[in-house]
Amino acid sequence: MGLEFMPIFEEWAADYDDEVNGGNPEYQEVFADYWKILDEITAAAGDVVLEFGSGTGNLTEKLVAAGKTVYPVEPSVEMRKLAKRKASLQKLNFLAGDMENFPELPEAVDTIVSNLVFHHLTAAEKTRALERYSQLLPNDGKIIFGDTMFLSQDTYAKILEEKKALGEHQLAADLEREYYPLLSDLEESFTRNGFRTMYRQMNRFVWLVIAKK
Repeated sequence: MGLEFMPIFEEWAADYDDEVNGGNPEYQEVFADYWKILDEITAAAGDVVLEFGSGTGNLTEKLVAAGKTVYPVEPSVEMRKLAKRKASLQKLNFLAGDMENFPELPEAVDTIVSNLVFHHLTAAEKTRALERYSQLLPNDGKIIFGDTMFLSQDTYAKILEEKKALGEHQLAADLEREYYPLLSDLEESFTRNGFRTMYRQMNRFVWLVIAKK
């Protein structure tokens, strides 16, 4: 899954927490209401949670504080190191892996969560991942993603053109390089794998997706 992005993940690690708090003007729209999105994911999660792309542990902290049992999975060594430095997470075992390849868990999970991760998978990888999650989760189990997606190809193209015109070259490069889905394509894949879905737009880029098996 998205391992072609590993150099970027390692490079972003040291600055990630600053960026989610608005430290990089180019990404302020992407990270608007970041902490509210994490709160929404946490509130919707069940008791035993598999978290993909745990990064520096921001969502992990909220899940732990809410009393959830959490299995965080993160491919970046540097991100895992930073997460382990947070006081509430020092005893937690951060697993090396990604959204397709991860260790067997010691117990069944009722929820799978991620934030700003799913778009790193190609369309084929997204399909395979959702097929596996459908097998992994029990009936009434949930997938909860906060992720960048677009209502139409035209919406995507207009935003990309705007960011290039503004000279926001790093964000424009991300938009061209990563695999942002259309909401309709994602909905089709969820439905095909037996999920009922709810979508809510959280900022100009990010949607909250709650899919129940």
